[in-house]
Amino acid sequence: MQSAESNYQGVWGNRIGFGKSPALLVIDFLKAYTIEGAPLYAPGVVEAVAQAPELIRAARDAGIPVIHTRILYLAENCADGGMWVRKSPVMKAMVEGNVLAEFCDHVEPAKGELVIVKQYASAFFGTSLASQLHAQGIDTVIMAGCSTSGCIRASAVDAVQYGFRPIVVRECVGDRHPDPHNANLFDIDSKYGDVVSKEEAITEIAKAKAKSGCP
Repeated sequence: MQSAESNYQGVWGNRIGFGKSPALLVIDFLKAYTIEGAPLYAPGVVEAVAQAPELIRAARDAGIPVIHTRILYLAENCADGGMWVRKSPVMKAMVEGNVLAEFCDHVEPAKGELVIVKQYASAFFGTSLASQLHAQGIDTVIMAGCSTSGCIRASAVDAVQYGFRPIVVRECVGDRHPDPHNANLFDIDSKYGDVVSKEEAITEIAKAKAKSGCP
């Protein structure tokens, strides 16, 4: 049987590249994924959180927007989570006052950075994110966060459908198991956006800084 790479070659996998005006989207780096013993604990997310501060610093130094998302349910019994919470009741931990719903240390939002509160997987679904990005002239959405097979994939698919260039930073996304992590990176890179190294992302962010004339 052909390898996936051989089967996709020449059909999928075109590069979309970075545009002129990027933003960094940090998706759901919440303690639910990094506290050992928690139901959502994901070793791959622990690794991604450790890798992400350098990327976030580069974006802040370049003066490009850094936007964070968090899952948070506000209605009684998480009714605002609809069918997703019925499918995945483990998500009911994402409520105010639960430590699992808090941002991870060292990747939390800085003062003045936009925080998008969402109830579903995609950062775009049911939120103002697309409008916020279009209003700022953003054409490229660089993504870090978790989980690769869930909220990262859903956000990448929606990003390209809203007309943005989705760029997923390989070292800065994670999942609970390497198989879905790698399969979804392969699929995102093939069909929806580009999966790049942290080094490449930081290099492109630096170029954006140079273009903007930021000191």
